[in-house]
Amino acid sequence: MGLGAGALLALVLVPLAAPGVELVPGAAGDPDPPGWLLGPFGDGFGLGGGAYLALLYVAFVAYLGVAWAAPGLGRRLVWSLFGFGLVLFALAPPLLSLDVFSYISYGSLQVEGLNPYEVAPEAIAANEAAARVDDFSDAVSVYGPVFSLISYPLAGLGVPAALWAMKGLAALSALGLVALSAKLATARGISAERVVALVGLNPIVLVHGVGGAHNDVLMALGMVATGWLLVTSRPVVAGVAVTAAVAVKAAGALIAPFALLGARSAGSRGRFLAGALVGAFAVALVALAVYGTAAVEALDVLGSSQERISRYSVPATLARATGLDVETVRAAAIVAFLGLVAIWLWRVGRGADPLRGAAWAALGLLLATAYMTPWYLLWALPLAAISRDRALVALMLAFSAFQLVNSIPL
Repeated sequence: MGLGAGALLALVLVPLAAPGVELVPGAAGDPDPPGWLLGPFGDGFGLGGGAYLALLYVAFVAYLGVAWAAPGLGRRLVWSLFGFGLVLFALAPPLLSLDVFSYISYGSLQVEGLNPYEVAPEAIAANEAAARVDDFSDAVSVYGPVFSLISYPLAGLGVPAALWAMKGLAALSALGLVALSAKLATARGISAERVVALVGLNPIVLVHGVGGAHNDVLMALGMVATGWLLVTSRPVVAGVAVTAAVAVKAAGALIAPFALLGARSAGSRGRFLAGALVGAFAVALVALAVYGTAAVEALDVLGSSQERISRYSVPATLARATGLDVETVRAAAIVAFLGLVAIWLWRVGRGADPLRGAAWAALGLLLATAYMTPWYLLWALPLAAISRDRALVALMLAFSAFQLVNSIPL
């Protein structure tokens, strides 16, 4: 079953990586999309949204089969399948999202001597990346200063090179994320092969995380690195790692309180806190010097997201199903999320597994947020995979299946 599922998954990943112009928003509406945008797959298979979604469901079923059988398939086969998918989606055009053009636009603003936390991409509308930023062309950056500093030199290469550099960064981040997740699995006495399959072969990770070049992959790498460094008794560096994750995207802070409580001795907690403070001081110093106090507003990304509602968030779905006002459902979901976090912080403080607690908190946030995009699954999926909690993994997979339709043009 595992071999058959692996073969099916490998087969389906090919058209998913090369669907055609309709699934590449940066090329949509352009009668002659540039070759640098479409990449080596060119016009691809010419798939529409319905066909693409059907293939996503097939890929997800095959993914479940591979994840179930992974320990018996062996390390080489599972890693080869992940490597195949990683290369495919690294070479794919920017799929199903315009976010990568926002990243490049914020870097391009810096190239022009402008502050991305004060000036929006519409200020450089003639730029090839900014011209492709649609809904958020008037929005300043909500990303952390570390990611802004990364985007600056990449944008200086020119938009075509910056696009593929961003794709390469997402692919390398995914490789690091899966490798560290596998190391954590081994250290925690669970199947590394299954964790590689659960994280690296999830169609959402490949299609959106790598294919869409989202910086959530880099942020998730910082979160998992924090867990790995704690497990290997390096609390100071773990504190620095969690700061780096937050400085990419504010959601990286989810793991911080659990990591602090999870350091079992007062000395380890002190060293973790010292590392986090040193990292935060260094980031703040650089951010203030380069961007001024405006960079602080990037920390409000979670709050500002709640001002918007997406169709495939759980609160919006429950509101449609029950006829309740979505604001009422959203408020109840936030209260439930805060209660879940409080319970797990209490449990971790009394000796429970901090990574399991962080995984539940991350999934709780995904279930509670009114604004949900499929690539947000990266906030919780790696932690759930190494949590040693079957119920949590099952819920994570069910939520992944629910998010497959999200962002597909139908």
